[in-house]
Amino acid sequence: MEQARQSVSIRLMIFDATKMGCQLLAHVLESFSDQLKIVGQSTSSMIDADSPVHAADVALISANLSEGAGTGLKLVREIRQRAPSARCIVLLDDCQREQVVEAFSAGVMGVCGRNESCEILGKCIDRVYHGQIWANSEQLRYVLETLWAGSRIRLTDARGNALLTRREEDIVFLVAEGLRNREIAEQLKLSEHTIRNYLFRVFEKLGISSRSELILYSIEQRRKANSASAG
Repeated sequence: MEQARQSVSIRLMIFDATKMGCQLLAHVLESFSDQLKIVGQSTSSMIDADSPVHAADVALISANLSEGAGTGLKLVREIRQRAPSARCIVLLDDCQREQVVEAFSAGVMGVCGRNESCEILGKCIDRVYHGQIWANSEQLRYVLETLWAGSRIRLTDARGNALLTRREEDIVFLVAEGLRNREIAEQLKLSEHTIRNYLFRVFEKLGISSRSELILYSIEQRRKANSASAG
């Protein structure tokens, strides 16, 4: 991790399928960096009011916990509801398209494969702690292609009110399709400077800070829209 951040203490909660798995992860990560403070370990996808996750900055969650395959993603949704201050990272046995998209749709801020090095996992934890999204270019492409395959949706608040103007929605849609600012400017017949200003306002309205976060925000809104339609 970066020298300038050595004084930062990151409170980490670990969830894995077995006690031994939790202990091994804790030992390896603490040996790797003195920035990390393990506040708790669990093999269950259930949390209660006394769970140490409420005191955690980051929750590191295996996709498969003791209750079975995929229960880690169930836990991600539970943490987002009951301990929203803990930012979630999912450890995937296999970083294939379906698993990556499902993880980000559940609300994680980072994914890391179990075949990655301890150094990569440490960087992932550090970046997510500092509010950034952690995904490699291939994983981000999976998320983008999921958006491309879907229909366009409006971004609304809990009352159904539009969060963005129609022009801002146009730009979000084109960002989600993978277009750069220059390409968006050409398509909308605007200057790149204007596009940058629009994106700045979009980021401010949605409480995000990057194109990656905007794409993932759009994925989450699509998931909510699909769930509402199914209901």
